Amino acid sequence: MTIRPIPIATIAGAGLLLSACASFSPESRVRSGLIEAGLSPDMAACMAPRMADRLSILQLRRLQSLGTIRNSHSGRTGLDALLHKLRALQDPEIVAVSSSAAIACAFR
Repeated sequence: MTIRPIPIATIAGAGLLLSACASFSPESRVRSGLIEAGLSPDMAACMAPRMADRLSILQLRRLQSLGTIRNSHSGRTGLDALLHKLRALQDPEIVAVSSSAAIACAFR
């Protein structure tokens, strides 16, 4: 039985697949959703890791509806609209985690 070396193209392809998976991490999706919802990129980058660490996958999926904030709350902007939309999800843990992340990031 001989051991054949793994072709470099196979290793490079596997690396590309792994990097593609990393770009769709829960944290990056939360960050993108927060930016889409109207938060600044800095605030979203600060809040996303905290939220992704503390919320379940199911809760993170429920957050995907936040991208509609800009269109649905014309009088509200940024954090005010986000918190309004979070309360509408009727999940106290999502509201608590998101609020605490927003407070921590606001004072950093």
